[in-house]
Amino acid sequence: MFKKGVTLRGIEVFEALARSGSVAQAAAATGLSQPAVSQQMSNLEAAIGTDLIDHSRRPMRLTPQGENFLRHATAALAQLRLAQTELTVMDLANLSDLSLGVIDDFDNDLTPRLATILADSMAGCRFRMITDGSKDLIQAVQDKALHIAIAATGGDAKSGLTEIPLARDPFIIVTPVDTDQTPAVLLSGRSALPFLRYEADQMIAGQINNHLTRNNINLASQFEIGSHLALMAMVARGIGWAITTPFGYGRAERFHAELTAHPLPAPGVSRQISLFAGADWTGPVPQNIATTMRQLLRTHMIAPTLVQMPWLSGSFHTLEG
Repeated sequence: MFKKGVTLRGIEVFEALARSGSVAQAAAATGLSQPAVSQQMSNLEAAIGTDLIDHSRRPMRLTPQGENFLRHATAALAQLRLAQTELTVMDLANLSDLSLGVIDDFDNDLTPRLATILADSMAGCRFRMITDGSKDLIQAVQDKALHIAIAATGGDAKSGLTEIPLARDPFIIVTPVDTDQTPAVLLSGRSALPFLRYEADQMIAGQINNHLTRNNINLASQFEIGSHLALMAMVARGIGWAITTPFGYGRAERFHAELTAHPLPAPGVSRQISLFAGADWTGPVPQNIATTMRQLLRTHMIAPTLVQMPWLSGSFHTLEG
């Protein structure tokens, strides 16, 4: 049982404030006013009987007690959000056929969860789910080989498709854990540690190359790897460094002990994860699936990543649309 004065809303506000270190950003994330955020924190700290945040620092930092409370709060909120997601009622009962493609970044955890939730919502519906790269998934929806796809995009309009934004996935630098090379040195091309590229035909490779070109960064092309996990394994072995995204980093969990993630020096560079459906689709199914997917992303990928890398709090988040 909660102590008197400890509320679910207060815990949500604390989590948002812990991620951002800013009352203004926590207010934006929770939909409250800034005075209401401050009041929620005062009530929570009074109920617990200790300071959770060092309010004298900017950005605000957690106290040791706050760090401990955050671990438990994050786990508890994740379970509550998962329960909320799994209880979501989607209007799929009248469908006779649904084919869905999901970007392979989510194979580890999210795709199985989404498949289970969708299957539980459908009765007598033929359901097909595949995983693939973003380019192929989007093309499959355009060719009407798939009804819906969840894929990465550079933000450009796709002919004949309806796009529903799901999440912003910023680019980050990933290095071997024991390297002393800074992002600035790596991007200068002066480092002996080589740059590991994604295979040129992949959408993420084109987005990264466009960013490097815009910033007049020219890096040698010794390695070009088609498998994301192989790329992360090579970084973990100290063979080189790479540019990826938080979703990509999360997929390589087995290598995290050997990897270090860094902000990309140019802020605001990201890809977008969206749901694509045919423009002629009628009914609430795409929006229902998008709502469920956002909740899964927040609970199982974004929240745990922000605990590890709070510097992503302003750029790694779900999108409404």
